[in-house]
Amino acid sequence: MATAHDPSFYRSPADAAKAPPEKLAYVAMPNVEAPPQPDRLAVVDVDPDSPTYAQIVGQLEMPNAGDELHRFGWNACSACLCPGHDHHMERRYLIVPGIRSSRIHVIDTQPDPKTPQLHKVIEPQEVHEKTGYSRPHTVHCGPDGIYISALGAPDGEGPGGILLMDAHNFELGGAWEAERGDQYFAYDFWWHLMKDVMVTSEWATPNMIENGVEPQLLLGGKYGHCMHIWNLEERRHLETLDLGKEHQMVLELRPAHHPDKLYGFVGVVLSLNDLSASVWLWHRDNGKWKVQKVIEIPAEAAKPDDLPPLLKGFKAVPPLITDINLSTDDRFLYVSCWGTGELRQYDVTDPYHPKPTGFVRLGGIVRRSPLPSVEGPLNGGPQMVEVSRDGRRVYFTNSLYAAWDEQFYPDGVKGWMVKLDVPPKGGMSLDPNFFLEFDPRYRGHQVRLQGGDSSSDSYCYSK
Repeated sequence: MATAHDPSFYRSPADAAKAPPEKLAYVAMPNVEAPPQPDRLAVVDVDPDSPTYAQIVGQLEMPNAGDELHRFGWNACSACLCPGHDHHMERRYLIVPGIRSSRIHVIDTQPDPKTPQLHKVIEPQEVHEKTGYSRPHTVHCGPDGIYISALGAPDGEGPGGILLMDAHNFELGGAWEAERGDQYFAYDFWWHLMKDVMVTSEWATPNMIENGVEPQLLLGGKYGHCMHIWNLEERRHLETLDLGKEHQMVLELRPAHHPDKLYGFVGVVLSLNDLSASVWLWHRDNGKWKVQKVIEIPAEAAKPDDLPPLLKGFKAVPPLITDINLSTDDRFLYVSCWGTGELRQYDVTDPYHPKPTGFVRLGGIVRRSPLPSVEGPLNGGPQMVEVSRDGRRVYFTNSLYAAWDEQFYPDGVKGWMVKLDVPPKGGMSLDPNFFLEFDPRYRGHQVRLQGGDSSSDSYCYSK
């Protein structure tokens, strides 16, 4: 264990933005063979001065098949510097769940970051028995341990919630919630640490998603359409913010990084009114929590013959916002439109009035926009997006969730990863030297950057 705090921990977002550029990225690679073979964690060289730039330079195969690696995170981060907590932790282990198996892997990235090693495996039965949850999803390192959201119960129904893990010995500590209120669906979570506020969002129960989108449930407004506000210290539900049944699947949460700011953004996959997607702002106003739509992205007209069966009757391609990310300085918001193949950048210096500042298009359900340096069109679309600590580089992959990939891209998703360069004043351009095409047996999902990234750390100090 380190005797001084880890140099990749930063007191403030401004300090994090001054950090050296990352040299490696870790990428979850679910296997899509039939019958399934074990998934892998890939190590990607992201150092432009390296002879192996944009290549996989290390891999770790999981011990079992059928996990579907999805989201993952670090055991420790800048939140450890919060007052009264353990400053001597080390950002060393990746906590990597299997969303389909409920198995949790603890992976050691030391002593050689290019050769990660399996440190511990927590089997599904232990997750079920100790927490009452299954299908672990989002992982965040807090000042007092590791928090992991879970989509539902062991039988595939609900409720979903958050489970706790000890950051030293990786023992499970049970469910987080002491008083749940009316919260039932779960998906993402994050917090305003210095304001003692937890925020959670909604997708669905595992049984509602594991075989793909259920059209009857979707059209009936049965997927999640709410956010939830909690007292973080007391683990107590305070308030439900309902965006309306027409706004289906309230997913990614990105609170402001600055510890004094009490607002954040959440992405909504689909409106039943017109197939548009949207981003909403939550904030505190005169002592009351409010949420309002600040970005709306319309669907694009399309010929039925060009659409997958699920969309033919609509004669349009929905944007399908499946991920958003906020730069560490709280200036730029990135929005992935997996359906239309767009990645959008907005200046959110004024969070109530985002301004479009950048746009790229790759893949998409209908247009299949190509990459200039690669022959032929791409499928899939911008999906999981990650931003470097200094905000100058953006990485994204193109796979959502295996069963959903097949519904929206019936010809299959061929996995790829790209990188964008971002100048200081905004805008973005594709790096022509970075296109990583995965082995056809695998697809890329979440990207984590060595030393942390814009969605891995929380801060308790403004400077």
